[in-house]
Amino acid sequence: MKRALNFNAGPAALPEAVLAKAKKEMMNYQDLGMGVMELSHRSKQFEAINDRTQSLLRLLLNIPDDYEVLFLQGGASLQFTMVPMNLLEEGSTASYVLTGAWSEKALKEAQKIGSATAIASSKSTNYKSIPSLSEINGKPDSSYLHITTNNTIYGTQWHQFPEKINVPLVADMSSDILSRPIHVSSYGLIYAGAQKNLGPSGVTVVIINKQLLKRSRPDLPAMLNYQVQADSNSLYNTPPTLSVYFLMLVLEWAESIGGVQQLERMNQQKAAMLYDAIDRSNGFYKGHAEKDSRSLMNINFTLADDDLSASFLHEAEELGFIGLAGHRSVGGCRASIYNAVPLEHVEQLAKFMNDFRLRN
Repeated sequence: MKRALNFNAGPAALPEAVLAKAKKEMMNYQDLGMGVMELSHRSKQFEAINDRTQSLLRLLLNIPDDYEVLFLQGGASLQFTMVPMNLLEEGSTASYVLTGAWSEKALKEAQKIGSATAIASSKSTNYKSIPSLSEINGKPDSSYLHITTNNTIYGTQWHQFPEKINVPLVADMSSDILSRPIHVSSYGLIYAGAQKNLGPSGVTVVIINKQLLKRSRPDLPAMLNYQVQADSNSLYNTPPTLSVYFLMLVLEWAESIGGVQQLERMNQQKAAMLYDAIDRSNGFYKGHAEKDSRSLMNINFTLADDDLSASFLHEAEELGFIGLAGHRSVGGCRASIYNAVPLEHVEQLAKFMNDFRLRN
């Protein structure tokens, strides 16, 4: 079967092994005569899927016992609201670091709930870099500090993290979770939509320190209350059962190839190929992000003008490359090389970039 050379920013590529297993089980999961999407979420079979998915995520990310793992709906965008609803204390302020469009949206939603402010930003340079830690460390005196660890639109990523802040660190890891090891204990809360590195759209992972659950007020709507979701093991209402199942399969795949450490090595190798094609082009390709802030997930670059970019994208599409157009905020091109994008697809893209440059 022909497979696209998929560089979409999200929803994004899934591992072929995951798709093959899901195809095999689609109509007959564990000899039940029905697929996972037909199971009751109260059945022992789905509860086993839910529990195994949690266990795998705990194993791969080395999540301590004093953290809850939740599978919620609404995407990362709903977390822009749930985080301040649950964590913003009365009379306090929430601090945000702006590194792109998604952190801007997170701040805007928080300001609808209570007092929230940006304490650092790289907007003045069109988000080409991550603000220096000297702008952040020791500064927040608030309920929490929010960051977006990877910025898909601008191709930047945090490589060092705030430490001297004395408040819970909240991180939107939607586009780089599971791509590299993290110290979960450094965070109060981590959230991530699944559709880039974890699975299909429909489920959002939340990892929260149990101490922070005490901030969830009983008068919050039940569906938006972290404590309610934790008490019900993410089964307060009908969850996105098929998405959770796919998440389980992706986590099984990640474990089978060597875990997060191996994924990081693969991601570094893939990113190095494309950044090398950019850096060796003598300015034919220009990366958007500053080198010390470059993302391993989203490689953004521009060409000399719109006509050349259009020609590049047209030829790429003719060769089977999908999803290479840059976001309108930056223009140019963007290659999203999440965990499931095969190395050989990135090799083909790097070769095409070099060939196109030589011909133009």
